[in-house]
Amino acid sequence: MAVTALYSAHYRSLVRLAVLLVRDSATAEEVVQDAFVALHGAWRRLRDTDKALAYLRQSVVNRSRSVLRHRAVVEKYAPKGLPDAPSAENGAIGELERSAVIEALRGLPARQREALVLRYYGDLSEAEIAGAMGISKGAVKSHTARGMAALRTLLEQLS
Repeated sequence: MAVTALYSAHYRSLVRLAVLLVRDSATAEEVVQDAFVALHGAWRRLRDTDKALAYLRQSVVNRSRSVLRHRAVVEKYAPKGLPDAPSAENGAIGELERSAVIEALRGLPARQREALVLRYYGDLSEAEIAGAMGISKGAVKSHTARGMAALRTLLEQLS
């Protein structure tokens, strides 16, 4: 009877807690149900039944952690799909495009080239580029914008 009263009074709040932890309502409901089943099975062994809600909360948190660990392992070892192999023609066209871009990059001023390479090849943020180049973020934006415009013009001339 006491477990039923706890269920009626606290089920929804425990599900909300679990949803915040596991980011999935169906899994959260399962976690809370499992916690109540475990509480029911352990009710006679509880030293202080007034702390049953604390026991439930701790059980929900621990079970949520287990779910997250299980997800991480499953994602880590999930089979990766094989990428589609591009045709030889695609490879040749890609090589021509890359060589044209590299040739156009060589025609840019050094700062513009550095900013573009760090941004699009190195995938750095403006702040990281500014730190690497020893310039302000505003200067990074300026060099990147000017470099992209010049690169666009050079590529149009080459094609």
